[in-house]
Amino acid sequence: MEKDWREEYKDGPQLKGYPVGTIGEKAEEVFKKNSEEYIKFDRVLNRRSNRPDLHAFLLLDELFPGKSDIVACAEHDEMWLDIESKDIRKLTEEQVIELIRCGVRYDTDNDSLAMFV
Repeated sequence: MEKDWREEYKDGPQLKGYPVGTIGEKAEEVFKKNSEEYIKFDRVLNRRSNRPDLHAFLLLDELFPGKSDIVACAEHDEMWLDIESKDIRKLTEEQVIELIRCGVRYDTDNDSLAMFV
């Protein structure tokens, strides 16, 4: 099981308000830089599920536990996830790559995570 980053950075080193090692304000840049990993689920190690979308949901729920549905809204062929923008910035680049491999993308218009269905 992955180490819980919240414990490691609880009161630890920070860079511009975000724990060192996280993507901070560079969310869009990190997602773009790793776009070649999009839907390459075969590269995901330690799968939480054999289904890419479910793996992404489980990973996000482990990192940012919630009490409501993880799908915040949907329109036509796209859905947005209920992860706050401040939490997106707490992801590490490795976690971003894992999410991209599951089909998660960063929606710059809404500063949120989204997936095509």
